Amino acid sequence: MRGGRQSFVRSFNAAKPMLIENLPASAGSTPMEKSPVLVVDDEYGPRESIAFSLAGEFAVETAERAKEALLKLRAKSYAVVVLDIRMPEMDGIRALEELRKIDPHVAVIMLTGYGTLLTAQQAMVAGANQYMRKPPDIPELIEAVRKQAQATRLRRAQAQAAAEAAEMNRALKREIEQNEPQIWQARASVELVHDLNNPLTVVIGYAALVAEEAQVIGHRDPEQARKLLEYAGMVEKAAEYCHHLSENWRLASKQATEFGRVDLVQVASEVRQVIFFGNAAIQFTGDKEAWIRGSRFELMRIFQNLFKNSLEAGATRLTVTLVRSGTQIDVTVADNGAGMDAESVKRAMHGGFSSKTSGTGLGLSICRHLAGTHGATFALESAPGRGTTVRLAFPAQPQG
Repeated sequence: MRGGRQSFVRSFNAAKPMLIENLPASAGSTPMEKSPVLVVDDEYGPRESIAFSLAGEFAVETAERAKEALLKLRAKSYAVVVLDIRMPEMDGIRALEELRKIDPHVAVIMLTGYGTLLTAQQAMVAGANQYMRKPPDIPELIEAVRKQAQATRLRRAQAQAAAEAAEMNRALKREIEQNEPQIWQARASVELVHDLNNPLTVVIGYAALVAEEAQVIGHRDPEQARKLLEYAGMVEKAAEYCHHLSENWRLASKQATEFGRVDLVQVASEVRQVIFFGNAAIQFTGDKEAWIRGSRFELMRIFQNLFKNSLEAGATRLTVTLVRSGTQIDVTVADNGAGMDAESVKRAMHGGFSSKTSGTGLGLSICRHLAGTHGATFALESAPGRGTTVRLAFPAQPQG
């Protein structure tokens, strides 16, 4: 894990410039290399005509047979393949099936002069991304290649992030096995997996939003471009949070968590925005600022678990109140969820109890532990059908 300490965050930082490659100048884009495109057609005239039409915006190569195209794909990655369906020796449908074994992410636009519904269905089932009649309308073809090139870049960035996450998980398992006799590490690793689940879900969710907005970029709309950058920023924050959790686990035995001056209102608001997509059910009341001394990421874990528990308990309203009272900051998180009986409250406070079939029961136990490391008190009130209220009191930082 040491060699890839920041690889998860870097993968998203690397994805952002690829996503905005085709933004208009007013949105802050910078020139980049042309996307490589492969045109495959056994007919010389149509093949060269398409290649010439695309050459102004893309780095175009050609192949007159499917086998030649497959050799090129094994040697080089392309953003888009424009593939004719009717070819001798190996037709486009068979070529597409072989192509997908080589590169599952490249976008493929199928072309045919024999445009029937059955042919289109065969192409899509085989893995085509788009289907066009031959000869294609040139402006329409250029726009299609532009859109599909963007989609290919996004799929590859997502695949890289997924690979990094999988490697992180394998490294985590190896470290757990190596340190199995140390009970505190085993518990810390379980907590890590528990808390990583939410941010990783966010990564997937925002990546889907980026994919939708990437299609609009082709229209050169600065406002949509701004949205794309905003979503990419959210992805980066979620990835940074995942990175912190893994690093905190790895270094837990070597150094204490660094504390600084932190605004609890800002932390809780960021959790709602980044982890819970700005869920309108989560509302804030009380002071506009609430300064304490602590670790921003560890405090994010507290609010993440409290919000998650409430929403998964069926709460449609979750009110977070932060108020300074003398030398302390009082935090109240109250919901209208299902609630718990007295025995369940007692078990939840000590960990291991969950009303969810897939739950670990660690959420409230983690919150209580992290609150304690910040010198805060932690109290839980709940009743069946009356919701749950969590009260914390943190030592306040001096004002000013």
